[in-house]
Amino acid sequence: MQSKISRRTFFASSAQTALALTGAGLLKNLATAVEPFKRPGDARFLLSVAAYSFRDYFKPNASGKEINLFQFIDFCAEQGCQGVELTSYYFPQPVTDDFLLQIRRHCFLRGVEVSGTACGNNFALPKGQKLTEEINLVKKWVDHAALMGAPHIRVFAGSAAKGLTDAEARKMCIGTLEEVSDYSGSKGIFLGLENHGGIVAKPEGLLEIVRAVKSPWLGINLDTGNFNTADPYADLAQCAPYAVNVQLKASMRREGAKAAEAADFKGLFQILREANYQGYVALEFEENEDPWKAIPPLVKKMKQFAA
Repeated sequence: MQSKISRRTFFASSAQTALALTGAGLLKNLATAVEPFKRPGDARFLLSVAAYSFRDYFKPNASGKEINLFQFIDFCAEQGCQGVELTSYYFPQPVTDDFLLQIRRHCFLRGVEVSGTACGNNFALPKGQKLTEEINLVKKWVDHAALMGAPHIRVFAGSAAKGLTDAEARKMCIGTLEEVSDYSGSKGIFLGLENHGGIVAKPEGLLEIVRAVKSPWLGINLDTGNFNTADPYADLAQCAPYAVNVQLKASMRREGAKAAEAADFKGLFQILREANYQGYVALEFEENEDPWKAIPPLVKKMKQFAA
């Protein structure tokens, strides 16, 4: 008999135990703070590439190198990656069950897994039709992910709607994430909230949301290039214990800097080791160089530091 893991059930049970042992003061803290993931054993890294890296090639382009998702999967397999991250933007519309099953079959035959998928959404909205549409979008991609065999979906928090403060938007986002996480958990799919500007531009805002959402199916999609702060490495280290997926960027930009700097892959993998992260690290290439030429040496570099 299958049992559904519910955040509310999990926290209610834990809270009752805490109350019996230590009193109402600790109970309050337990009910409002989610702990980092506890992973026994040593850190382990599975390498993937995000389809977004080839964003200019999933459409007609001057180079004549237009590709589809099947060809992208082939490319990742040829690089020796364990996974492929299939961004929702590049699926033919409408997305059909038959197409999703073709993707699943092709990945199996090429010896790779769908490490995750990603959809664009905004949860920093007041209740209403627009927010309902955003919720339905994520739930639809939960269903798609389950059919493809993808364990994770990247989601956004968004930017505060007009008339809302960031604090108000974060509070609303928490409630929405609880709803969609309950749904994703029922399908066995993790949601990873990305540090992607807006109300999660800094680690404090991101961690406030993740710690408050009472679900074992929500974590952080840690994008190494998205903290444009004075010390992005320190900020990434704060968030790494909550990571359920990592997107590795080739460059990083510090607050006030005129130009980006090359990412320290060795340092980034060390941050993940110290957090005892175990899971996928997906290269998301956003530079201007030709990805066909630039990505293979970057994957080789990732293998070096992931070993």
